[in-house]
Amino acid sequence: MTPPGPAGAPIRRTAAVLAALAALTVALLGAGVAQTGTGELRIPAAGTTSVLRVFVLVALAVHLGELAGVRMAREGPLPRRWSPAAALAGAVASAGLLVLFAAVSGLSLATVYGIREGRLLLITANAFALASLCAASRRPALALVPLTGVVCAEALRAHPEAYTPAIGTGLTVVHLTAASLWFGGLLHVLRTMRLRGGGRDVLLRYARTAAWLFAALVITGTCSTLRRLPLDVVLTTAYGRVLLAKLALFGLVSLLALTARRRMLRGGDARAPARIELGVLGAIVVVSALLTVVPDPHWFSP
Repeated sequence: MTPPGPAGAPIRRTAAVLAALAALTVALLGAGVAQTGTGELRIPAAGTTSVLRVFVLVALAVHLGELAGVRMAREGPLPRRWSPAAALAGAVASAGLLVLFAAVSGLSLATVYGIREGRLLLITANAFALASLCAASRRPALALVPLTGVVCAEALRAHPEAYTPAIGTGLTVVHLTAASLWFGGLLHVLRTMRLRGGGRDVLLRYARTAAWLFAALVITGTCSTLRRLPLDVVLTTAYGRVLLAKLALFGLVSLLALTARRRMLRGGDARAPARIELGVLGAIVVVSALLTVVPDPHWFSP
């Protein structure tokens, strides 16, 4: 167990750095490993794209989670805001994806802006930049408007297919929002509890919200999977393999969330399982980023 108080801080920081390095390594190499033996075409710069996608997803989660977490915390001291830096990182990562897309496509930036993928990345980058300005202002809640643009642009980018794209986009909007609030909200709640040296009431309010987020994720995730992944290629495509890894992590994080909730309702300290839950949620973000770069399984299904 990590020692409490200042003595345990260096250990926690070291563990966080090692976890971040491991996550980036998985993001960099995961797509290639998942495609081993599948016969699918390799996606150019898949590793770099995955890493940048991780930054985009984390930036969105941190910002949305902070906005929700402030409401859950109510009265009392609040931790330092991470949302301005997070949104700025999201803008830089989105701009990096735009430049990478142009380089891989062999097109100039002016040409890329006229392509659907390029336009959506430009919207995402500009929306994050605007959200960063809002977060640093006296009315940080205004960032909800550009962040909504980020969610919608990401959902549209993830569903370019010709078959019922509106349904897929709608499912992704709900799924991405719920996932971001679960991860980012828990992060802000744990930071608030650490600052206050307790705050069981804050965690309890978060747990009530998380129950609805869990239901939304299960419903939208199941529907999206049934739409996108043919059952006959679950084990023979990179998408299917990565999705199985995500489902395994989701099952683990569900058990951790249930453990934390039971411990909290019994009057115990639920912070330990909640911290582990946060770590597993971070792993799910990485795996989710991989899902955005591996080939569409519909093209592989006979």
